[in-house]
Amino acid sequence: MSRSGRRRIGGPADPEESFMDRRSILSLLCVSAMLGLAAPAAHAEDALEAIQSRKAVRIAVPTDYPPYGFVGPDLKPQGLDIDMAELIGKKMGVKVELVPVSSANRIPYLQTGKVDLVISTLGKNAEREKVLDFSSAYAPFYQAVFGGKSVPVKAPGDMAGHSVAVTRGAMEDQELEKVTPPGVTVKRYEDNAATAAAYVAGQTELVAISSAAAGTIMMKNPQTNTEFKFLIKESPCFIGIAKGEDTLKAKVNAIIAEAKKDGTIDAMSKKWLGREAGDLPL
Repeated sequence: MSRSGRRRIGGPADPEESFMDRRSILSLLCVSAMLGLAAPAAHAEDALEAIQSRKAVRIAVPTDYPPYGFVGPDLKPQGLDIDMAELIGKKMGVKVELVPVSSANRIPYLQTGKVDLVISTLGKNAEREKVLDFSSAYAPFYQAVFGGKSVPVKAPGDMAGHSVAVTRGAMEDQELEKVTPPGVTVKRYEDNAATAAAYVAGQTELVAISSAAAGTIMMKNPQTNTEFKFLIKESPCFIGIAKGEDTLKAKVNAIIAEAKKDGTIDAMSKKWLGREAGDLPL
C-alpha cells in the first residue's frame, strides 16, 4: 500500500514498502533461527530408558509349554523362562510384568511394543533375524535320548539291545535314525503325548524326545527316574529384542554373561531340564 493509502492497480510497489517487507521477513527468520539454536535437540527414548523410567520391564513368556513356562498349582506362571525373566528384572532393578503369549503372537507383541523382551523358547534363524534381534543364548533346547538311571546308555552305541520310543516323522525320529546302531528296537508313535505315555508306562526303556517334553516327564513322573542320556540335536533358546535396541541388548547380554559365569544359568537348566546348560552360543 502506498503512503496515500492506495496502491495503483498494476503499478509498481512502493520501494519503501518493499524494503519494510523484506526487513520484517529477515527479522522473523533471524528470530526463528535463534529459537532453533536455543531449543534442545529432541531425544527419542530408547527401550532401556523406557524400562528404567517406568521401573518395570514387560516380558513375553509361555504359560503352556512346560517346563519352560506353565501355570503352577498357585495359578502363577513358573518354569525356566519365568525364572530367566525374573532374573532379568532383578538385575535391572525393576519390576517384572509377565505377559503370557503363544508361539504365534510372541514376535508381533515385540514388534508392536506390547512387550520389551520375549523369553519364550525362542530359537534363532535367518528369517527371524530380519525382524528382531537376539541376545546370547540363555538356555538349552534340544532333542535327546532319555531313560531311567538304571539303563546303562550314555551314547548311541550303547542302545543296542534296548528299546526306544519316538514320535513318527518328528525331528527326533529323523535325527535318531542317523545314529541308531543295529539291534535297537525303535517303537514309533503318532504324537508326542503317545510317545511320552508309552515310555512312562514302561513299554520302552528309552525315549527320544525334546528337552521340554522330557522335563515334563521328569516333573510329573518322578518314579521313572528319568535322566538325560545323550544329545541328538541342539537348538538353544535366545531372548528376542526389538530391532535397533542396542543398549537394551547389551544390558541383557551382560546379565546373561554374568549368570553363565556364576553358575545361575546351569542351576536353572539343571532344575527344569535335568541337565546343566553347558556351553551355549553367543
